[in-house]
Amino acid sequence: QVQLVESGGGLVQAGGSLRLSCAASGRTFSNYHMGWFRQAPGKEREFVACISRSFGITYDADSVKGRFTISRDNAKNTVYLQMNSLKPEDTAVYYCAAVYGGVTQRVNEYEYWGQGTQVTVSS
Repeated sequence: QVQLVESGGGLVQAGGSLRLSCAASGRTFSNYHMGWFRQAPGKEREFVACISRSFGITYDADSVKGRFTISRDNAKNTVYLQMNSLKPEDTAVYYCAAVYGGVTQRVNEYEYWGQGTQVTVSS
């Protein structure tokens, strides 16, 4: 089992920044690829960014390219999402997730999920 706990969400004005953190415990963090997803009211959960367990290879959704950056610190068992130039359409609950097999953008391939943290961007 891998337990994931997100933090860092909140209310921010458009154009502002937030940094989300996801602390992992349980199994060896460095064995897992990590992803960030988000879900807005009435919408399906969608991919935001992911990072491989080795070499830190990252993939970003087109909607966040150039604004969001995913990173990880295996020594601290933590994955981060730095969000800059936030827009009202970024408002959602943000989830981190872990997968063992292969780095992926597919929601249903992730095995472990956090409880989510709310991000609200006002216009």
